[in-house]
Amino acid sequence: MAEQPPKNTRRDSRESGGGPNRRPDQPPPPNMRMSRSLLMWTMLVALALLLFFVLNSKQPGQALRWDEFETLYKQGSVDPDSVVLRHNGIFAELRENTGNYAAGPVRVPYSQVRDPYIERLDKLTGGAWKDDARPSLWPSLLIGLLPWILIFAVIWFFLFRGLRSAGGGAGMFGSFGRSRHRLTNKEHTNITFADVAGIEEAKDELTEIVEFLKNPKKFQRLGARIPRGVLLSGPPGCGKTLLAKAIAGEADVPFFSISGSDFVEMFVGVGASRVRDLFKQAKENNPCIIFLDEIDAVGRKRGSGFATGGNDEREQTLNAILVEMDGFETSDQVIVIAATNRADVLDPALTRPGRFDRSVIVSLPDLKGRTEILKVHSRKVKLAPTVDLERTARGTPMFSGADLAAIINEAAIIATLAGKDYVDQDDLDEARDKIKFGRARKSRVIEEKEKIATAYHEAGHAVVQSLLPDADPLHKVTIIPRGQFGGATFSLPEKDRYGFGLKYLQATLRVMCGGRIAEEIMTGDVSSGAAQDIAQVTSFARMMVLEWGMSKRLGFIRYADDDGGDFALPGKPYSDETARVIDEEVKRLSDEAYVDCERLIRENWSKVEAVADALLKYETLSADEVHRLMRGDTIDKPTVSDLLAAEHRKKRAAGESVPGKGAKSASKEGDEPESGVLPRPA
Repeated sequence: MAEQPPKNTRRDSRESGGGPNRRPDQPPPPNMRMSRSLLMWTMLVALALLLFFVLNSKQPGQALRWDEFETLYKQGSVDPDSVVLRHNGIFAELRENTGNYAAGPVRVPYSQVRDPYIERLDKLTGGAWKDDARPSLWPSLLIGLLPWILIFAVIWFFLFRGLRSAGGGAGMFGSFGRSRHRLTNKEHTNITFADVAGIEEAKDELTEIVEFLKNPKKFQRLGARIPRGVLLSGPPGCGKTLLAKAIAGEADVPFFSISGSDFVEMFVGVGASRVRDLFKQAKENNPCIIFLDEIDAVGRKRGSGFATGGNDEREQTLNAILVEMDGFETSDQVIVIAATNRADVLDPALTRPGRFDRSVIVSLPDLKGRTEILKVHSRKVKLAPTVDLERTARGTPMFSGADLAAIINEAAIIATLAGKDYVDQDDLDEARDKIKFGRARKSRVIEEKEKIATAYHEAGHAVVQSLLPDADPLHKVTIIPRGQFGGATFSLPEKDRYGFGLKYLQATLRVMCGGRIAEEIMTGDVSSGAAQDIAQVTSFARMMVLEWGMSKRLGFIRYADDDGGDFALPGKPYSDETARVIDEEVKRLSDEAYVDCERLIRENWSKVEAVADALLKYETLSADEVHRLMRGDTIDKPTVSDLLAAEHRKKRAAGESVPGKGAKSASKEGDEPESGVLPRPA
């Protein structure tokens, strides 16, 4: 019986195929050496035969015309016994040097018509010549076989070499069956756990995994078993892939990373082949980590909906993953880490203990987490001493880590374009508004009537939000168009909300109704500007009735549909009578909020007018300024027109050209901009 190699023998992961990951100093595997040597010998033999027959096909001797040959023969210079008639000429030997002709072989070439030369030879030599008219077999054989030799050589090089290099996991598909993973180690990444913030619990879970890989005997001393897999689930942008990269930076082990969509190809069975190839290489390189990003691409529930050919291919790939994860032995230090934002659609056989022993929720960061994330991303950014990152974190509830990183980057871009030396708080606020609502459209020309309606709309929101103690505190209000919105009212939550109370929801419904009511009272008309407010009121009211049990008529019952399948069949889990009651309750909540908000605005109409007039003048108001206006105070700060006029005078004093209507505008008397222009802040 042959001796088996030990299980911990480290072999190159590509030794069966000589793939791109083979070390330069490692000799190629035997099958590749065999294929290359056979191809080399085939090409050498073909070239040698071609060279041989090309050299032999060259006719020996001097070429003569028939009249020259006839003269030499009559002079006795040609040996009569050497005259031979062949298929392409007459060949003979000269006895001695004769004039311009040297002794040796001579030939008289002719075309395929040889009958006239037979008669001439008979007459010249009296029939003393030899007939050797058979053509050479080798040149014609080579001409016929050489193209086929070349065709088979090309087929051997491209097809059979691909099949041999595919190894055990590729089968008939060649390189299609090879895993398309990326191999990462500690030297190839600069990300560690120090670069991950806001998800401390997830970091702790994965820190244990890294410690297990570094020192497995520490845990095996008490009989602990290495976890087979870890499932990272959470909303997009919360740091699942960043955590995986941090593991590669912390653990000094090979890190195989691949996306779920990389398994599936147009050929049936390729996904399962790639799974087997990936796990085969991982077991040969243990201890190591396999990271499957977006595993829901192949890990969805089997048998859901109407199975088609594509779904069958996905299920074959999932079955291969399940089998490979069950095939781990106790000594195989291979950990599978998967990431998804749709954990609810994964197959139960995939998420059970024994395959994924741990399920780590990577949720949206809280206030402390957002502050830490902002600190991490602002390490290489020059911040002004007055910047308060905690204030920015308070103003970004429900923002993911990717959103916060975008805020820091956008703030740095805004400060750079403005020519600043540091990023200040205004840049961070502008970046937050840009990420959430879109870029401010300062060049948009707005009619005066539309501008007045927008000012009263936003003033209605701001006043109601300031009057209701259960609503989120006001942060600022603006009528500068931004994204799809003509204006916006910003709140600054004092804390993160993990649940919604009834009083908070009722106050929020009234704040959303304030814009439409104030706009209607002022203009006597309604517009489509309240579309987003109406959508939010409807959404909150339906959630209160269907999911949160906040309707006394319907009671402590959940009526929302369960959306667990890919092809959910239409239908309602309640009767038509209950549906009618649900509609009535949703309308009741909306109507009560609208009526109460209208009463509140009419009682405080003077405050709404004061805030709206200030918005028309200044365009943007902070929460402190809104509160001062509601108390009856005035605001003493330069308007947008004043700021533009000051900038105009500054450029005139510096001798710069002022944008306008050519040289005529620049030569006008006075420093104020033209009247009738609605200015926008720079």
